[in-house]
Amino acid sequence: MFRNYVNSWSFQFGRLCKGENGVHSNLLFLKRTKYREMADEASRTAFIEIQNRMIETTAKLKQVQNQMRNKEGEKKRAYLTMEELRSLSDDTNTYKSIGRTFVLEPKLVLMNEQEQKFKDSESAIASLQMSKEYLEKQMTEVENNLRELLQQDPGLARQIMSMS
Repeated sequence: MFRNYVNSWSFQFGRLCKGENGVHSNLLFLKRTKYREMADEASRTAFIEIQNRMIETTAKLKQVQNQMRNKEGEKKRAYLTMEELRSLSDDTNTYKSIGRTFVLEPKLVLMNEQEQKFKDSESAIASLQMSKEYLEKQMTEVENNLRELLQQDPGLARQIMSMS
């Protein structure tokens, strides 16, 4: 009786596993599964790379924006200081702050320093603006790569959505 049960099981297993033309589909299933796992692993690796690039680009972009904000403040301070110095007469005593001390400086020297700070800030802002535009282009490229990856592998998209 036991032998009869084993024979019927092996017959049913063989019948279930045989696909078209007598090829065992369990071998094909294993191969497909292995390829699918390899594709899933490649998709995960690509996702992690894209995610790291996005994090890195976002951090750089925030850093550039903070630097721009600081340079804008420096530029505004230099401009306001120049405006105040212009309103003073040429014979007025002007002082430059160095640490906790104040040093007597001619008005012309202070004006030149403030003009130089203003020009330096403007050039730094222009340079940072170019960097910002470049990083924004990189960010859109990374977003497009991520979008493309998720469209190619909907299973990965479901996994990501289930994590959040």
